[in-house]
Amino acid sequence: MRIYCFGAFLFLAALAGCHSGPPAEPASVQDAGAKVYHLRGKVIATNAASGEVTVAHEAIPGFMDAMTMPYKLKNPGILSELHPGDEITADLIVPQGSDAEIALDQIVVIAQAKPDYRPTEIFHVPAPGDTVPDFALRNQDGRVIHFDQFRGKTLLLTFIYTRCPLPNFCPLVTHNFAVINKQLASDPSLYKETHLLCVSFDPDHDTPARLRAYGATYIGSDAKSAFAHWDFAVPQKAELKKMAEYFDVGVTYGANDTITHTLSTTLIGPHGKVAQFYPGNEWTPDQVLHDVKQVAAQAG
Repeated sequence: MRIYCFGAFLFLAALAGCHSGPPAEPASVQDAGAKVYHLRGKVIATNAASGEVTVAHEAIPGFMDAMTMPYKLKNPGILSELHPGDEITADLIVPQGSDAEIALDQIVVIAQAKPDYRPTEIFHVPAPGDTVPDFALRNQDGRVIHFDQFRGKTLLLTFIYTRCPLPNFCPLVTHNFAVINKQLASDPSLYKETHLLCVSFDPDHDTPARLRAYGATYIGSDAKSAFAHWDFAVPQKAELKKMAEYFDVGVTYGANDTITHTLSTTLIGPHGKVAQFYPGNEWTPDQVLHDVKQVAAQAG
Protein backbone atom coordinates (compact mmCIF):
# COMPACT_ATOMS: atom_id res chain seq x y z
CA MET A 1 0.00 0.00 0.00
CA ARG A 2 1.59 3.25 -1.13
CA ILE A 3 0.25 6.76 -1.16
CA TYR A 4 1.62 9.11 -3.81
CA CYS A 5 1.75 12.87 -3.54
CA PHE A 6 -0.02 13.98 -6.69
CA GLY A 7 -3.07 16.03 -7.53
CA ALA A 8 -4.40 18.17 -10.33
CA PHE A 9 -2.22 21.16 -9.60
CA LEU A 10 0.88 19.06 -9.01
CA PHE A 11 1.39 17.98 -12.58
CA LEU A 12 3.71 20.50 -14.18
CA ALA A 13 4.92 18.16 -16.88
CA ALA A 14 4.10 14.48 -16.97
CA LEU A 15 4.15 14.05 -13.21
CA ALA A 16 5.54 17.02 -11.37
CA GLY A 17 4.74 15.90 -7.86
CA CYS A 18 5.28 18.31 -4.98
CA HIS A 19 6.65 21.50 -6.48
CA SER A 20 9.11 23.60 -4.57
CA GLY A 21 7.62 26.90 -5.71
CA PRO A 22 4.71 28.76 -4.13
CA PRO A 23 1.88 26.39 -3.20
CA ALA A 24 -1.09 26.37 -5.51
CA GLU A 25 -4.47 27.28 -4.15
CA PRO A 26 -6.69 24.35 -3.19
CA ALA A 27 -9.55 23.42 -5.47
CA SER A 28 -12.07 24.99 -3.10
CA VAL A 29 -10.34 28.36 -3.71
CA GLN A 30 -9.72 27.89 -7.40
CA ASP A 31 -13.41 27.11 -8.05
CA ALA A 32 -15.17 29.99 -6.36
CA GLY A 33 -18.28 28.82 -4.60
CA ALA A 34 -17.56 25.14 -5.20
CA LYS A 35 -18.24 22.63 -2.48
CA VAL A 36 -15.67 19.96 -1.72
CA TYR A 37 -16.56 16.46 -0.51
CA HIS A 38 -14.20 13.65 0.45
CA LEU A 39 -14.56 10.51 -1.64
CA ARG A 40 -13.22 7.02 -1.03
CA GLY A 41 -13.64 4.17 -3.49
CA LYS A 42 -12.23 1.79 -6.06
CA VAL A 43 -11.32 2.51 -9.68
CA ILE A 44 -13.48 0.45 -12.04
CA ALA A 45 -12.30 1.81 -15.37
CA THR A 46 -10.45 4.70 -16.99
CA ASN A 47 -11.25 6.45 -20.27
CA ALA A 48 -8.38 8.35 -21.86
CA ALA A 49 -10.59 9.75 -24.62
CA SER A 50 -12.98 11.47 -22.22
CA GLY A 51 -10.52 12.06 -19.39
CA GLU A 52 -12.81 10.21 -17.01
CA VAL A 53 -12.39 7.59 -14.33
CA THR A 54 -15.24 5.36 -13.21
CA VAL A 55 -15.26 4.89 -9.45
CA ALA A 56 -17.31 2.64 -7.17
CA HIS A 57 -17.33 4.77 -4.05
CA GLU A 58 -18.71 4.78 -0.55
CA ALA A 59 -21.56 7.05 0.47
CA ILE A 60 -20.59 10.72 0.61
CA PRO A 61 -22.27 12.19 3.70
CA GLY A 62 -24.42 15.16 2.84
CA PHE A 63 -24.18 14.62 -0.91
CA MET A 64 -24.93 11.16 -2.32
CA ASP A 65 -25.32 7.48 -1.53
CA ALA A 66 -22.75 4.85 -2.44
CA MET A 67 -22.69 4.31 -6.20
CA THR A 68 -20.60 3.63 -9.28
CA MET A 69 -20.24 6.41 -11.82
CA PRO A 70 -17.73 8.17 -14.09
CA TYR A 71 -16.06 11.40 -13.02
CA LYS A 72 -14.01 13.96 -14.89
CA LEU A 73 -10.53 14.58 -13.54
CA LYS A 74 -9.43 18.08 -12.60
CA ASN A 75 -6.31 17.27 -14.61
CA PRO A 76 -6.63 14.33 -17.03
CA GLY A 77 -2.82 14.01 -17.03
CA ILE A 78 -2.96 11.79 -13.97
CA LEU A 79 -5.21 9.23 -15.68
CA SER A 80 -2.24 7.03 -16.62
CA GLU A 81 -1.41 6.67 -12.91
CA LEU A 82 -4.79 5.08 -12.16
CA HIS A 83 -5.67 1.45 -12.83
CA PRO A 84 -8.79 -0.68 -12.41
CA GLY A 85 -8.86 -2.07 -8.89
CA ASP A 86 -6.83 0.76 -7.33
CA GLU A 87 -8.34 2.04 -4.11
CA ILE A 88 -8.34 5.82 -3.90
CA THR A 89 -9.35 8.82 -1.87
CA ALA A 90 -10.08 12.12 -3.58
CA ASP A 91 -11.74 15.50 -3.30
CA LEU A 92 -15.01 15.71 -5.22
CA ILE A 93 -15.31 19.29 -6.48
CA VAL A 94 -18.94 20.30 -6.94
CA PRO A 95 -19.29 23.72 -8.62
CA GLN A 96 -22.44 25.68 -7.86
CA GLY A 97 -22.99 26.80 -11.45
CA SER A 98 -25.55 24.76 -13.39
CA ASP A 99 -23.27 24.42 -16.42
CA ALA A 100 -20.15 23.34 -14.50
CA GLU A 101 -19.01 19.72 -14.29
CA ILE A 102 -18.23 17.80 -11.12
CA ALA A 103 -14.57 16.74 -11.05
CA LEU A 104 -12.12 14.76 -8.93
CA ASP A 105 -9.01 16.39 -7.50
CA GLN A 106 -6.34 15.55 -4.89
CA ILE A 107 -6.43 11.87 -5.83
CA VAL A 108 -4.45 9.55 -3.57
CA VAL A 109 -3.84 5.88 -4.39
CA ILE A 110 -4.03 4.15 -1.02
CA ALA A 111 -3.84 0.59 -2.37
CA GLN A 112 -2.67 -0.59 -5.78
CA ALA A 113 -4.56 -3.31 -7.58
CA LYS A 114 -1.63 -5.25 -9.03
CA PRO A 115 2.05 -5.54 -8.16
CA ASP A 116 3.10 -4.87 -11.74
CA TYR A 117 2.02 -1.27 -11.28
CA ARG A 118 4.77 -0.78 -8.73
CA PRO A 119 8.11 0.79 -9.61
CA THR A 120 10.80 -1.48 -10.99
CA GLU A 121 12.81 -1.04 -7.80
CA ILE A 122 12.10 -3.57 -5.09
CA PHE A 123 10.75 -1.86 -1.99
CA HIS A 124 10.63 -3.47 1.41
CA VAL A 125 7.36 -2.92 3.28
CA PRO A 126 8.19 -2.75 7.01
CA ALA A 127 6.48 -5.50 8.98
CA PRO A 128 6.39 -6.09 12.75
CA GLY A 129 9.53 -7.90 13.85
CA ASP A 130 11.77 -6.70 11.03
CA THR A 131 15.19 -5.56 12.24
CA VAL A 132 15.94 -1.99 11.18
CA PRO A 133 19.46 -1.37 9.80
CA ASP A 134 21.74 1.14 11.47
CA PHE A 135 21.23 4.00 9.02
CA ALA A 136 23.31 7.17 9.41
CA LEU A 137 22.04 10.72 9.00
CA ARG A 138 23.08 14.30 9.71
CA ASN A 139 20.69 16.19 11.97
CA GLN A 140 19.66 19.81 12.43
CA ASP A 141 22.80 20.48 14.48
CA GLY A 142 25.08 19.14 11.73
CA ARG A 143 25.83 16.12 13.90
CA VAL A 144 25.89 12.56 12.54
CA ILE A 145 23.33 10.33 14.23
CA HIS A 146 22.72 6.59 13.86
CA PHE A 147 19.60 4.50 14.34
CA ASP A 148 21.39 2.24 16.79
CA GLN A 149 21.89 5.13 19.20
CA PHE A 150 18.14 5.03 19.83
CA ARG A 151 18.22 1.41 20.95
CA GLY A 152 16.50 1.18 24.31
CA LYS A 153 13.90 3.76 23.25
CA THR A 154 10.73 3.56 21.21
CA LEU A 155 11.47 5.46 18.00
CA LEU A 156 8.82 7.00 15.75
CA LEU A 157 10.05 8.14 12.35
CA THR A 158 8.57 9.59 9.21
CA PHE A 159 9.78 11.05 5.91
CA ILE A 160 9.28 14.67 4.81
CA TYR A 161 10.94 17.46 2.93
CA THR A 162 10.83 21.05 4.06
CA ARG A 163 9.78 22.56 0.70
CA CYS A 164 6.62 20.42 0.44
CA PRO A 165 3.74 22.88 -0.08
CA LEU A 166 0.81 20.49 0.28
CA PRO A 167 -0.95 20.78 3.64
CA ASN A 168 -2.16 17.18 3.61
CA PHE A 169 1.28 15.66 3.04
CA CYS A 170 4.55 16.64 4.78
CA PRO A 171 3.03 19.52 6.80
CA LEU A 172 0.21 17.29 8.03
CA VAL A 173 2.55 14.48 9.05
CA THR A 174 4.93 16.89 10.81
CA HIS A 175 2.00 18.56 12.57
CA ASN A 176 0.84 15.15 13.77
CA PHE A 177 4.33 14.50 15.13
CA ALA A 178 4.15 17.83 16.97
CA VAL A 179 0.88 16.74 18.57
CA ILE A 180 2.41 13.42 19.59
CA ASN A 181 5.54 15.15 20.91
CA LYS A 182 3.46 17.45 23.09
CA GLN A 183 1.35 14.58 24.43
CA LEU A 184 4.43 12.51 25.23
CA ALA A 185 5.93 15.48 27.07
CA SER A 186 2.97 15.41 29.46
CA ASP A 187 4.18 12.01 30.70
CA PRO A 188 7.82 12.45 31.83
CA SER A 189 8.51 8.72 32.23
CA LEU A 190 7.18 7.91 28.74
CA TYR A 191 8.92 10.96 27.29
CA LYS A 192 12.31 9.62 28.42
CA GLU A 193 11.61 6.27 26.76
CA THR A 194 10.69 7.65 23.33
CA HIS A 195 12.18 9.69 20.49
CA LEU A 196 10.87 11.24 17.26
CA LEU A 197 12.72 11.48 13.96
CA CYS A 198 11.75 13.29 10.74
CA VAL A 199 13.92 12.18 7.81
CA SER A 200 14.23 14.40 4.74
CA PHE A 201 14.56 12.92 1.26
CA ASP A 202 15.79 16.25 -0.15
CA PRO A 203 19.55 16.29 0.61
CA ASP A 204 20.24 18.96 -2.02
CA HIS A 205 18.18 21.55 -0.18
CA ASP A 206 17.57 20.38 3.38
CA THR A 207 20.75 21.53 5.08
CA PRO A 208 21.08 21.32 8.87
CA ALA A 209 20.17 25.01 9.10
CA ARG A 210 17.07 24.53 6.96
CA LEU A 211 16.01 21.47 8.96
CA ARG A 212 16.50 23.39 12.18
CA ALA A 213 14.36 26.29 11.00
CA TYR A 214 11.66 23.91 9.78
CA GLY A 215 11.68 21.91 12.98
CA ALA A 216 11.54 25.01 15.15
CA THR A 217 8.24 26.06 13.56
CA TYR A 218 6.65 22.82 14.79
CA ILE A 219 8.45 22.48 18.11
CA GLY A 220 7.91 26.14 18.93
CA SER A 221 11.52 26.87 19.84
CA ASP A 222 14.92 27.17 18.20
CA ALA A 223 16.83 26.37 21.39
CA LYS A 224 19.24 23.47 21.14
CA SER A 225 17.47 21.70 24.00
CA ALA A 226 14.21 21.88 22.04
CA PHE A 227 15.47 19.14 19.73
CA ALA A 228 16.49 16.76 22.52
CA HIS A 229 13.44 14.57 21.92
CA TRP A 230 12.85 15.19 18.21
CA ASP A 231 15.50 15.16 15.48
CA PHE A 232 15.19 16.42 11.91
CA ALA A 233 17.86 14.78 9.77
CA VAL A 234 18.88 13.95 6.22
CA PRO A 235 21.06 11.08 4.95
CA GLN A 236 23.56 11.22 2.13
CA LYS A 237 22.15 10.20 -1.24
CA ALA A 238 23.50 6.65 -1.20
CA GLU A 239 22.12 6.07 2.29
CA LEU A 240 18.85 7.74 1.36
CA LYS A 241 18.28 5.24 -1.45
CA LYS A 242 18.70 2.35 1.00
CA MET A 243 16.41 3.98 3.54
CA ALA A 244 13.73 4.72 0.94
CA GLU A 245 13.75 1.11 -0.21
CA TYR A 246 13.66 -0.24 3.33
CA PHE A 247 10.83 2.02 4.53
CA ASP A 248 8.80 1.80 1.29
CA VAL A 249 9.24 5.45 0.35
CA GLY A 250 8.79 6.18 -3.35
CA VAL A 251 10.73 9.32 -4.31
CA THR A 252 11.04 10.67 -7.86
CA TYR A 253 13.07 13.80 -8.62
CA GLY A 254 11.65 15.60 -11.64
CA ALA A 255 12.27 18.63 -13.76
CA ASN A 256 11.99 22.15 -12.37
CA ASP A 257 13.15 21.04 -8.94
CA THR A 258 10.09 18.90 -8.29
CA ILE A 259 9.68 15.85 -6.08
CA THR A 260 6.98 13.20 -6.28
CA HIS A 261 6.84 11.06 -3.16
CA THR A 262 4.90 8.63 -1.03
CA LEU A 263 4.35 8.86 2.71
CA SER A 264 5.81 6.42 5.22
CA THR A 265 5.77 6.40 9.01
CA THR A 266 7.24 3.61 11.16
CA LEU A 267 7.22 2.81 14.86
CA ILE A 268 10.38 1.02 15.99
CA GLY A 269 10.61 -0.74 19.34
CA PRO A 270 13.44 -0.42 21.87
CA HIS A 271 15.17 -3.50 20.42
CA GLY A 272 15.47 -1.93 16.98
CA LYS A 273 12.64 -3.92 15.39
CA VAL A 274 9.60 -2.63 13.52
CA ALA A 275 6.52 -2.49 15.73
CA GLN A 276 4.03 -0.82 13.38
CA PHE A 277 4.03 0.65 9.88
CA TYR A 278 1.69 3.44 8.80
CA PRO A 279 1.58 4.09 5.04
CA GLY A 280 -0.13 7.21 3.80
CA ASN A 281 -1.59 10.08 5.77
CA GLU A 282 -4.77 8.62 7.24
CA TRP A 283 -3.31 7.64 10.61
CA THR A 284 -4.09 9.88 13.58
CA PRO A 285 -1.93 11.10 16.48
CA ASP A 286 -4.21 9.31 18.95
CA GLN A 287 -3.84 6.01 17.07
CA VAL A 288 -0.05 6.24 16.94
CA LEU A 289 0.23 7.47 20.52
CA HIS A 290 -1.76 4.43 21.64
CA ASP A 291 0.69 2.17 19.78
CA VAL A 292 3.68 4.03 21.21
CA LYS A 293 2.39 3.50 24.74
CA GLN A 294 1.78 -0.20 24.08
CA VAL A 295 5.26 -0.76 22.65
CA ALA A 296 6.91 1.16 25.49
CA ALA A 297 4.89 -0.76 28.10
CA GLN A 298 5.83 -4.12 26.59
CA ALA A 299 9.49 -3.15 26.64
CA GLY A 300 9.26 -2.17 30.27
